[in-house]
Amino acid sequence: MSYQVLARKWRPRNFSELVGQQHVVQPLVNALDHGRLHHAFLFTGTRGVGKTTIARILAKSLNCETGVTSKPCGQCSACKEVDEGRFVDLIEVDAASRTKVDDTRELLDNVQYAPSRGRYKVYLIDEVHMLSGHSFNALLKTLEEPPPHVKFLLATTDPQRLPVTVLSRCLQFNLKRLPVEQIAAQIQKILVAEGNAHDAGSIKLLARAADGSMRDGLSLLDQAIAYGGGQVNEPEVRAMLGTIDQNFIEQLLQGLEAGDVGALLKAVTEATEFGLDYEALLKELLLMLHRIALVQADAALAGEAGAGLLVHARAMSPPDVQLYYQIGVMGQRDLPYAPDPRSGLEMILLRMVAFRPALAGEVRHSIPTATASPAKLATTTAAARTAPPVTPTVTADVVTPAVATVARNPGAPTAKWADVVPQLGLTGLLRELANNTTLASYDHGVMVLVLEELHGKLLNKEREAELKQALEKYYGNPIRLTLQLGRPAVETPAKEKTRLQDEKQQAAVQAIADDPNVRALQEKFNARVNPASIRPKV
Repeated sequence: MSYQVLARKWRPRNFSELVGQQHVVQPLVNALDHGRLHHAFLFTGTRGVGKTTIARILAKSLNCETGVTSKPCGQCSACKEVDEGRFVDLIEVDAASRTKVDDTRELLDNVQYAPSRGRYKVYLIDEVHMLSGHSFNALLKTLEEPPPHVKFLLATTDPQRLPVTVLSRCLQFNLKRLPVEQIAAQIQKILVAEGNAHDAGSIKLLARAADGSMRDGLSLLDQAIAYGGGQVNEPEVRAMLGTIDQNFIEQLLQGLEAGDVGALLKAVTEATEFGLDYEALLKELLLMLHRIALVQADAALAGEAGAGLLVHARAMSPPDVQLYYQIGVMGQRDLPYAPDPRSGLEMILLRMVAFRPALAGEVRHSIPTATASPAKLATTTAAARTAPPVTPTVTADVVTPAVATVARNPGAPTAKWADVVPQLGLTGLLRELANNTTLASYDHGVMVLVLEELHGKLLNKEREAELKQALEKYYGNPIRLTLQLGRPAVETPAKEKTRLQDEKQQAAVQAIADDPNVRALQEKFNARVNPASIRPKV
């Protein structure tokens, strides 16, 4: 006996065997059970989601010898003939090969005759959108008022190409793409029934590669069984599909976490040696960043790979993850325009590091020294991320860099409060709370902060406790913290930042206005400067 492919062998024979599509199955079952059957049904959806399968089950339900039922027996001659594709009253038409109006008229000439064997004569027209305009016109009247013994079942992957006159005469059912979980469960069931050795990783890869289509998933499963000599294992499936080894993704994530450009470029070089597709590598990185973002939002979403995901979720801040993902998505769109795929991917990764917000005190070198090795640069970057901030000391007309002094275990702090806040590692509303306070006093472990009354809603017991914990970690000794609402005597860090930004903006606008080239353009071309378009250098 010749081999039968899995997609045909495991095609559902009744509604209970269908995977998913419950929103379509339920109304059909109810209509069959209550005898409220329409004369024309339209099934739409992408390839391999069950359009033709549901139509054949419906034809079997209409013609089962036990009567019209939602549970055909599968044993009578009518059910067996439908399953075997030889039931004389089920007329299957491939509209893609019979598009002419003459073909449609020939088909409709036989509509008036009663069924030969079954209860109903069922016309199953697949890819109905391929019919010509004249064919649709010939079909309209019969489709609207067919003889009582005729049912029309139409299937299409492109319902937008159907005339509204046809759509209005049919009950429409839109079949959805199947979730990865449902495809994986069906593949698992088939492998167990077929007796093929397998592992969980291979099933996940096949289910994801199916892209919502059960038929595609089973076709890939057939290919994987042949590729593995009867066994379905993750390494073989990964090689067959050309998917990316997770070790490369781990290297990229670790490089992003450390801001290590050398590690990122090394990972790309190794991927090149393995002949991996750069677009696929970027896609896998984006999928992992998406999963990390979900875990950061809710740790319960980590799933089976929870430990690894939680490590990355803690190593990267949520804003950084969102930034990397956005840069990657935009880079994916522009990748075809790069001179070559490798340089395009390398530029995307460099962009992720370059646009990552600098931490307090981090010093970034635009051009490293020629003798510096990647490992040394990585060490320098890591040290810079933990170093205290560098602020300029201005004396007369000479500007020299000096390291701001920060008391780590003092009786009274010598650093400005505005310099302390960025180093506390605060985020969200807690950072806003600290930025809108000023330090009133700090003596022998007793600290008093004054919060602007305008921002009083930011204060609660939880945030006060978190701020106290951050301050104790920063100063290295226990602190009794008191937060008071009032009018700070000096600028808060938030106001100081706003003032400095305004001063920079005004200076930039004035510099443009004083520029002799700009003045010459204004005089010669009657040009004007839009101050809103001017941005100061960072």
